[in-house]
Amino acid sequence: MDQDHKSKGSRAGRIALWFGIIGNALLIVAKAFLGVVGRSQALIADAVHSFTDFATDILAFAGLKYAEKGEDEDHPFGHGKIETLMTLLIGLTLVAVGIWIGYTAAASMMAGSLQGPTYVALIGALVSIAVKEWMYQYTVRVGRRIKSNVLVANAWHHRSDAFSSIAAALGIGGALIHPSLIFLDPLAALLVAGFIVKVGFDIIVPAFQTAADAAPEQSRLDEIQAVAESVEGVRNTHDLKARQYASKLHVEIHIVVDPGIPVVNGHMIANSVRDAILNGVEDILEVIVHVDPDKTQA
Repeated sequence: MDQDHKSKGSRAGRIALWFGIIGNALLIVAKAFLGVVGRSQALIADAVHSFTDFATDILAFAGLKYAEKGEDEDHPFGHGKIETLMTLLIGLTLVAVGIWIGYTAAASMMAGSLQGPTYVALIGALVSIAVKEWMYQYTVRVGRRIKSNVLVANAWHHRSDAFSSIAAALGIGGALIHPSLIFLDPLAALLVAGFIVKVGFDIIVPAFQTAADAAPEQSRLDEIQAVAESVEGVRNTHDLKARQYASKLHVEIHIVVDPGIPVVNGHMIANSVRDAILNGVEDILEVIVHVDPDKTQA
């Protein structure tokens, strides 16, 4: 049953990513065309942003595909780290593209060779806002349901693209009001660039912490310890360690038991602790339990 649920989750994740891939491909062509025809730097920058979404959709698809694989001879701990690496790559891509867009927009403003956008560009930006917000809502719901960090991160690319389209629409709309406000179009492109860079760092920081085996929040550790100490035969626990592995945790814990019990009993208590944590705490991938005798009675 659990395997069937996992398979359905993976299928839902792939469908969400395919929606993103197809949607972004269409938006890239539409916004680039309307940006050129409508003489809008902001909409062209927005098209570039959609291209990064398209590229990161491909990366996310690959990450989801490999992350769902189990352990094998070459990867005894499974393939979950690939999801983290893909998430990092998505964030780094956003930062790099944001810096490039910002540089291009700033150079255009300083050069002073600006042309006013047309209503065609404004229509393109408004359509993009609606489409990208729908894509965000759909993708983030699926990502949270199947507990996929890479899918949730990818959903934020759709949201960031929607926000960048809002900035583009405001810039284009302002430039359409009066010729003296033409500078608002490249200024909007510059704002889009800043937003892209911020979202990129928001994705990079937690992914880097996961890659660096950072500990989870204290409340999660307290929950694991409480479950372990609730098992009959466990006197107390110590040296609890946990690290993030994709969207789940690897846990290592020492339990203290009666020094007079047979080894087999200690082993049975350890198995009970492992089962209790796996079944009683959410998103635990593996638990290693060390058995220590109570030295106060040795």
